[in-house]
Amino acid sequence: MDRLDNTVRPYAWGSTTAIPRLLGVEPTGEPQAEMWMGAHPGAPSRTSRGPLHEVIDKSPEQELGARTVAKFGPRLPFLLKILAAGAPLSLQVHPDLAQAKEGYEDEERRGIPLDAPHRNYKDANHKPELICALTEFDGLCGFRAPDEAAELLAGLDVDSLKPYVDLLHAHPEDAALREVLTAVLTADPEEMAHTVTETAAACARLGGAYAPYADLAHHYPGDPGVIAAMLLNHVQLQPGEALFLGAGVPHAYLTGLGVEIMANSDNVLRCGLTPKHVDVPELLRIVRFEAGDPGVLRPEASRDGEEVYETPIDEFRLSRYVLPEGTAAHDLTRPTPQILLCTAGSVRVGEHLLAPGQSVFVPADEPAEASGAGTLFRATVVA
Repeated sequence: MDRLDNTVRPYAWGSTTAIPRLLGVEPTGEPQAEMWMGAHPGAPSRTSRGPLHEVIDKSPEQELGARTVAKFGPRLPFLLKILAAGAPLSLQVHPDLAQAKEGYEDEERRGIPLDAPHRNYKDANHKPELICALTEFDGLCGFRAPDEAAELLAGLDVDSLKPYVDLLHAHPEDAALREVLTAVLTADPEEMAHTVTETAAACARLGGAYAPYADLAHHYPGDPGVIAAMLLNHVQLQPGEALFLGAGVPHAYLTGLGVEIMANSDNVLRCGLTPKHVDVPELLRIVRFEAGDPGVLRPEASRDGEEVYETPIDEFRLSRYVLPEGTAAHDLTRPTPQILLCTAGSVRVGEHLLAPGQSVFVPADEPAEASGAGTLFRATVVA
């Protein structure tokens, strides 16, 4: 069992205070967006035996277990993060596994460098993800019903939005959503910038349900993603609630602190709210134009006190233990690899006493018990 020393990524959208507050350290004044826990080569966790990806490479079956290696190969299949959004992230979607393999192989054949700004596929893997709120957490997830989106846009009384309102009343619904998103992302940039400016002013004036979009326009003036965002469900998570984001579902995180887990991939196709490359044709191939409820998840408790966030994929499994003072130790031994993360209180795992923000890697089949008074998240796989 190894205590992890983890890298904090300083992306511009990160909060300057949320991660330092969790860790109990002084803020540096710089944004601190994500703390990575895992074996991703971009920022692997460090252990007393070396970087975690190198530790696993030396003995994959010993570290991951035979079942995990047989199912996913000799790599840790997930990446765990603490995510702190102080400003909105880009509006984005992720491909499914077949799309990722196809896109990656195509860009490899065409000789597009992995670090090229217009490269869409950095690997051949999909990137389903789950975000669990530690504080109140705002985000956008999945399409609203077109009639609801039309009502929201119409309420702004902005003339240049009226064609989109008319399109949203068309049928079938998936075609209406596709047509509007295509129209927004392919509009003349100067005309769209003017539309976004008018929309932002109306949102700021009206407030209420429109306030998040005024904030988006403040961070991304003139960006067509502001209009695209109004097609999506606005979700406000309470601590302990979560969202699962599958392939093709457009989403963006707006504000808040959460625990995020995902399949080990960097594949992102952006829809807006970003100065980065937006590949509209490829994006439209990946997006699932399905309206519906975003499906807020609440954990399902088992007899031993483990609260599991159920998802339809096997690369990761996230759960938590909320441990009251004086409870008996919980046996956490599993035949799969685990990362255990404390987010509140003080939790002992083996010889390690974990404070908020501290974590350990537990190899497959290694005995592990948790005790103390606090909250412990468990990340593992289904194998």
